[in-house]
Amino acid sequence: MLPIRFLASLLLMTPIAHAQTLPTAPDAAQVPHTVTAPHGAQRQDPYYWLRDDSRKNPAMLAYLNAENAYADAVLAPTKPVQARLYDEIVGRIQQDDASVPYRQRGWWYYTRYETGKDYPIHARRKDGPGIDALSILQANSAADFSGEQVLLDVNALAVGKDYYNVGDFTISPDNRLLAWAEDDNGRRQYRIHFRNLETGQTYPDSIPGVADNLVWADDNRTLFYVENDPETLLTVRVKKHVLGTDSNVDPVVYEEHDDSFYMGIDRSRDDQYIVIGLSSTLSSELRYAPASNPETFAVLAPRASEVEYDADHIDGHWVIRTNDGGASNFQLMTTADGSTSRDDWKPLLAHDPAVLIEGFELFDGFIAVAERSGGLERLRILRPDGSSIPVQADESAYSMELATNSEPGSGWLRYGYTSLTTPATTFELNIASGERRQLKQQPVPGYDPSNYVTERLWATARDGTRIPVSIVYRKGFHKDGTAALLQYAYGSYGISSDPGFSVSVISLLDRGMAYAIAHVRGGQEMGRAWYDDGKLMHKRNTFTDFVDVTDFLVREGYAAPGCVAAYGGSAGGLLMGAIANMAPDKYRVILSQVPFVDVLTTMLDPTIPLTTNEYDEWGNPEQRDAYAYMATYSPYDNLRVQAYPAMFVGTGLWDSQVQYWEPAKYVARLRDLDTASAPVVFRTNMDAGHGGKSGRFRRYREQAEMYAFMLEQLGVD
Repeated sequence: MLPIRFLASLLLMTPIAHAQTLPTAPDAAQVPHTVTAPHGAQRQDPYYWLRDDSRKNPAMLAYLNAENAYADAVLAPTKPVQARLYDEIVGRIQQDDASVPYRQRGWWYYTRYETGKDYPIHARRKDGPGIDALSILQANSAADFSGEQVLLDVNALAVGKDYYNVGDFTISPDNRLLAWAEDDNGRRQYRIHFRNLETGQTYPDSIPGVADNLVWADDNRTLFYVENDPETLLTVRVKKHVLGTDSNVDPVVYEEHDDSFYMGIDRSRDDQYIVIGLSSTLSSELRYAPASNPETFAVLAPRASEVEYDADHIDGHWVIRTNDGGASNFQLMTTADGSTSRDDWKPLLAHDPAVLIEGFELFDGFIAVAERSGGLERLRILRPDGSSIPVQADESAYSMELATNSEPGSGWLRYGYTSLTTPATTFELNIASGERRQLKQQPVPGYDPSNYVTERLWATARDGTRIPVSIVYRKGFHKDGTAALLQYAYGSYGISSDPGFSVSVISLLDRGMAYAIAHVRGGQEMGRAWYDDGKLMHKRNTFTDFVDVTDFLVREGYAAPGCVAAYGGSAGGLLMGAIANMAPDKYRVILSQVPFVDVLTTMLDPTIPLTTNEYDEWGNPEQRDAYAYMATYSPYDNLRVQAYPAMFVGTGLWDSQVQYWEPAKYVARLRDLDTASAPVVFRTNMDAGHGGKSGRFRRYREQAEMYAFMLEQLGVD
């Protein structure tokens, strides 16, 4: 039995009279454990025992529960602020809301919510005279659901479950059958179910242990799905299931043996093919088979090191986005049916070193291209003659992306637009006439965008690189160095943190704070080179960029030196752990959700989900040089005796992306070394995974708790 002296600390807990009187924090047992790399390097990890893949170890669970009890005690004085924040945030959400319908195979599909309910209702209406997206939006707004067919009422499916999520659902080509994938613990191991939409019958067929990625074949009886490895959760096999047969003997269509690759399936734009997409950080491959007879999957182009591509099909040819030939920001190529080699590809849209091509959507008469230039997203319409026109934006700092465009024959392009002050808006643009019409803007009760200001700033990093920063504040804000600031960043995997509207951030702005997004290296805001300069042996740039942005914002008067909060999650939690070690004096409080903080131990263990897929992101610590570099920033390994800022660290017991034991170990060691008196709160959601609690509103209670802690530490009312 492990010593669990942290349990004794529970006996010392007493209700706190005010924020400065804290109970005794839990003290986790230390058990000697050595982590050895293949090249012989060793590290001591006395909290390794907190790892339990089964999530059943009594001592481990007791420690997590002790930390939750401690968090309850520390946060008790903030309960009134939590309640106010929650009411404010939820008050900005129109509860009886619905998405913009899209038409597919003679039906209009949408998702709607009902007042007081946490989960969506997925529904559709039959197309007919006078039926379009706007008329359905009006009917839904008036609570007129005549003619509606409910596909999935997730509220009903979630009854009695602490966590529930429908990851994907798909309708058979004849519109009769529904398949959906559900997760009831947050682990992202889904189970597939089937329903007859004409009779309402739910079939007995049930397929566990899969990804949320489903595709029907044209026969309306065969479903293709991706099976996960039960331990690593890697997507390893594509299988097919014929309704009415035993899923235990479903045949394997394709099996991937390289565990650095992810896998997904889809139908091509013109519905002609079923496509298997395979991708690692630096390589990709596409296989396809006719949806009418998906027996043999051909390879569009064999995988090659450092060659990435994705492709879609329309009108007898493929359009390919690729970095082949040194096109670091990607280019568009085209090739005819039957091509099996990159040698057949022909240029369609040339590489531009100043413009990153992020994606595209094929239409019968044009191609919509999603690009990124100068740190901002944009869309461009590429015509058959090679000419192009940009889709205009309305602000200097914004986010613009392709929306659901389900019909390639349409002459209208749908796209989404938002900014830090503009709620999410869906537009459609007539490509022939140039007419633009707004289909819907996210309703935000009580919100007036004219009361807020957003800016695009540029901070200079210590190596001279200019870092874009998006910032928002309420009118009347004074740049005199007296305000509090929340600074957010992610900065990994080439994922860009674009400025979008948030109903929760408004509560901070209304309290006089500013909110900034630091577009640090490791994302792709400034193109592919921005990503390359923030990963592998350049990863420390992500962390120093964030600190340098903080210095810039303080220097420019957007924040008081002692009133800066930092926030990041997942790989952004790695960023939080790194800056806490590197520059603890620059932050009053750090908010870190599901943080990836035990980099070396995790990346040395190929049985942990995501490890093998990410050697090209972080490095493989089995190699000496990579190990040595990762050891310079891994947050858990670089904790030392010094004063740390106040921290709120959150995790989910069933997290499959960042295992719960990483933040648990991190907090336990932090408590040993921290010389400050600022509180460290560790909250474990015992019924959730990487994304926190399920449901529409429950996550806002978690956010209100975290924000209330932050406001108390910043001294903001």
